Amino acid sequence: MNKLFLLLLVLTFNSLFAKDLKPSFVYEATGPVTDIVSKNSKIYVANAYSSVDIFDLKTKKLLQKIKVPKIKDFMGDIIDAKIYNVDVYKNKVLLTAQASQGFREVHIYENGKITTPITIKRRMFISKAKFVDENTIIFSLLGNEMYLYDLKKKQDIWKINVRSEAEEFNSTFADFTLNKSKTEAVIADESGDLKIVNIKKGKVIKTLADQNLDKVFKVDWKKDKIITAGQDGRCVVYNLKDCSSYILREEHWFLIYGAGLSPNADLGAFSSDENNNVTVFNTNTKNKLFKLTQNLMTLSSILFISENEIFVTTDSNKFNYYNLKQ
Repeated sequence: MNKLFLLLLVLTFNSLFAKDLKPSFVYEATGPVTDIVSKNSKIYVANAYSSVDIFDLKTKKLLQKIKVPKIKDFMGDIIDAKIYNVDVYKNKVLLTAQASQGFREVHIYENGKITTPITIKRRMFISKAKFVDENTIIFSLLGNEMYLYDLKKKQDIWKINVRSEAEEFNSTFADFTLNKSKTEAVIADESGDLKIVNIKKGKVIKTLADQNLDKVFKVDWKKDKIITAGQDGRCVVYNLKDCSSYILREEHWFLIYGAGLSPNADLGAFSSDENNNVTVFNTNTKNKLFKLTQNLMTLSSILFISENEIFVTTDSNKFNYYNLKQ
């Protein structure tokens, strides 16, 4: 009985208290980091100073900078263009960038050259864009409209308004991501509900509702699991395989700005307090395993590149790499 009691006590303790973990390495980008992706042993780091920095994961050295032109602000002054997100497909790099008059453009970098398939002429407030395949991109507007665009034909394939039937008014877009096969997208907005879109049909096929009660800042999708970061202080994990979900939150209410899943979806992470720490937990047991410390500012991205390696970026130009096995 005593041994069983001690075992239960240890398990309970481990589930309540995560081990503090300092960064294994601190990278430095050109400017405040807005987005990060990993591909082919490299990380692509978008920032607010007109560039995407490419680092080698093995050497941790800066390999290249992809630069976009500076822009004129509303006063006519020349300023840096903020890069809102970055994506990679084979040897192509996609950038969603700030343009003049508050509009936004989509650039594609390939073989040393930049083209702009979505220009300021369309007068769009694009929030995020990603590759579906080599010749197709998908992007969302701040007003929660979503487009599928053919890069070869230079035309829209479809356009939809992402709104559930229960919503009287359109919610402002927050984030979206694709499943691994890139056949579906999950969209998060200020309603708190998640909408899953069939990319081929251009149709909302499912809504995940009533877990986040306010705006969802970030969403990630790996395997059969989806994770959210909510303004209501809730990190929600959905299991699409058995149609279940659960909520994680810290003792003290705090806006959760970022969340992410490991490649196998066995680990999750979310920003968990006012000190910009990140809690890593087991998505199957809900046990909190690590607290990632020393993040300088408000989180912008959480990216697992393996089951044991994770990047945390903030509004600072410095961002942290953690090895969970260190």
